[in-house]
Amino acid sequence: MTRANGAQRTYWVSGAAVVLAALFAVGATVATANGGDDRDGGTSSRAPALYSPDAGFARDMSVHHQQAVEMSFIVRDRTEDEAVRSLAYDIANTQANQRGMMLGWLDLWGLPKVLADEPPMSWMGTEGSGDGHGGTAGHGTDGGHAKGGHAMGVTKPGALMPGMATKEELTRLGSVEGRDAEVLYLQLMTDHHKGGVAMARGCAALCETPAERKLAEGMVEAQQSELTLMADMLKQRGAAPRG
Repeated sequence: MTRANGAQRTYWVSGAAVVLAALFAVGATVATANGGDDRDGGTSSRAPALYSPDAGFARDMSVHHQQAVEMSFIVRDRTEDEAVRSLAYDIANTQANQRGMMLGWLDLWGLPKVLADEPPMSWMGTEGSGDGHGGTAGHGTDGGHAKGGHAMGVTKPGALMPGMATKEELTRLGSVEGRDAEVLYLQLMTDHHKGGVAMARGCAALCETPAERKLAEGMVEAQQSELTLMADMLKQRGAAPRG
């Protein structure tokens, strides 16, 4: 199989995964909304509010995941190393699948996928984050921002959210090859996962939808495992995570 055909097949598989994940997400969320346990042990059929942690996490993590998919596709064309290409393939498919689930939830809840007046990460209620609605720590108890902050990674200048690469870094990734591409990808994805883990922990603590909390908890476990793997892969290449 040529690299071009392989890339086309990868895109097709990821696209199919998004569609299937979105369909699964609808079914899972319907079941959760109609009969799932909430934090008080009862049942709830109420969709999350517009500025709730549930909706904010789904919006922000969908954007965060999209960049991970993009970086993974880039590196698969910049190296022949099977270990890195396999990791990139796994990350691209896993995060495309999860992104489909989160976008499916937003559709089911009747909520927009993008809010122009919602700064990234404002759903976490972090100190001084400013939500554009007259407060920095909360929208109240009716599905708004939860009180209390959760530590986040540092957002780099030019990056949208913690862990995300800048446009310049993405351009550089697309311009290097071989070991240089492998090392840069592993370093960028390590930063990306650290930011993603912090976001997922925030949802695990703040989100009210059981299925979404479970997804967030799974993200934490999986990405921490991949962080360990990527540290080993960098060491094998005579490099280390940045910072």
